[in-house]
Amino acid sequence: MAAPPDSKSDKSPEELLCAAAEAGNDDAIAEIISSGADPTYFDASGMTPLMRAASGGHAAAARLLLDAGAPWNALSPEGLSAGDLTSDPATYDLLLNVGFGMGLVDQAIQRYEPEEHTIIEAHPEVYARMLKLGWGEKKNVRILFGRWQDVIPQLGSYDVIFFDTYGEYYEDMREFHEHLPKLLNPGGVYSYFNGLCGDNAFFHVVYCQLVAMELASLGYSTQFVPLPVRDCLKAEVWEGVKQKYWQLDTYHLPVCQAESESE
Repeated sequence: MAAPPDSKSDKSPEELLCAAAEAGNDDAIAEIISSGADPTYFDASGMTPLMRAASGGHAAAARLLLDAGAPWNALSPEGLSAGDLTSDPATYDLLLNVGFGMGLVDQAIQRYEPEEHTIIEAHPEVYARMLKLGWGEKKNVRILFGRWQDVIPQLGSYDVIFFDTYGEYYEDMREFHEHLPKLLNPGGVYSYFNGLCGDNAFFHVVYCQLVAMELASLGYSTQFVPLPVRDCLKAEVWEGVKQKYWQLDTYHLPVCQAESESE
C-alpha cells in the first residue's frame, strides 16, 4: 500500500491531491478529498488531478475523482482532456479499430500519429465514404474491407484495440473477445463502445458486469470509468438521428488489460 499523504508537507491540499492522483494512491486521494481539497484544481502545468490519474492509467483513482466532481472534459494547455491522456500514445504504436462508423475514434487515433492504424469496415457505403475522405491515402492507415469475422486471418497483434460494430449483437462481441489473447499485445489495452442497453440504467449495469465476468474468464481485468455525458448530449446532437442509441446520464468507459498487467 502506498504511503499516506505527508501532513507536514508545504504543499497545498490540491497539490497533494495531484501527486496522489499521479501515483494512483487511492487511499490518499480519498483522504485528501475528504479533508476539503478541490478536485477541479489546475496545477502549475495546467493539469487537473483527474488528468494526472488518467495519464498514469489509474482507473480506480480516476473514478474517485470523478465521483468527487472532477471535470472529465477540462482541457490541458495542449487542448487534451483526461480521456486523451489515458495512456501515453508513444507506447502504443499498433492500433486496431473494428468499425469505422462516423470516423470519430479513428480521427482521435490519428492525432497521435501511430506507426500502424488498422481499420476494419464492412458497410459498402461507409467504406466508400472513407475512401472519398482520403483514409486510403494515409501512409499509416491500413483498411480491411469486410466483416471482422472474414478478415481476422489477415490481422496481426496490436497495442490498442477498439471494437464498435454497428448492427451486430452482444454474441458477436463475445465471439470477438475470444480472439483477444492472440490479437492484444502484452501490456496492451482493449476497449469497446459500451452501448449495451443504453436506454435502461439497470440492464446497462447488468451488461457491464456480464462483459467484465466474460473478459475475466479470458484473463482480462475490466475497469469502468464513469463519464458524465448528460450536458454533452443536447437536442441538437441527435438532429437527423432516427433513434437515440444512448439515453443515460453517465457513460461507463471500459478499460481492459491482462489481469497480471492491471495490478
